[in-house]
Amino acid sequence: MKILLVEDEENVADFIRRGLEEEEFVVDVCHDGKEGFVKATSGEYDLMILDIMLPGVDGIDLCKLIRMKEIITPILMLTAKDTVEDKVKGLDSGADDYLTKPFSFDELLARIRALIRRKSLSVEPLHCADLKLDSLKRKVTRAGREIYLRPKEFALLEFLLRNKNKVMSRAEILKNVWGYDFDPATNVVDVHINFLRDKIDREYEKKLIRTVRGAGYMIREDG
Repeated sequence: MKILLVEDEENVADFIRRGLEEEEFVVDVCHDGKEGFVKATSGEYDLMILDIMLPGVDGIDLCKLIRMKEIITPILMLTAKDTVEDKVKGLDSGADDYLTKPFSFDELLARIRALIRRKSLSVEPLHCADLKLDSLKRKVTRAGREIYLRPKEFALLEFLLRNKNKVMSRAEILKNVWGYDFDPATNVVDVHINFLRDKIDREYEKKLIRTVRGAGYMIREDG
């Protein structure tokens, strides 16, 4: 799953990013409201974390701008202000939850999971033919048999399924699953595609993961 973090305190941003990456989230970080707006409106995220005190555009206005674009991604606000008035202002701007600094990482993680769980309750499991992926339960099955995937394998399969029948380039996969720009020297995508094929395709007559030569990879159920 992919998170956008907009936090101007670099030490705090680094602390949150490292913790979330250890939990296998992909994290995009920016340090001002204007850059945050560009990322929020040009990328696909499962959650956004916005600090209120941001340069350029503050978190309250950033949240309002995001909601004006009809983006319904859950938003968690961070702030050092803890008055009721400040909390109401943050929630009224369109945020889904509010966390006051300083906070423990465990509490932050619990709130993130609760927001994602709330979002996922209305989302049907992803599927392709007899392959199913349940993001909420972190469960993958094919023909009713459960398949164990490592975190990055799960994230890769989830990304392909969310873009079923579309060709995804290596650059797009790297950015959305690993969170970094294209490196022509890396074969990490190809290696993990092979891992996935070994687990979800090798024992089945119908192969779902396709290589589109010179373009990338896709998942589809028909020929």
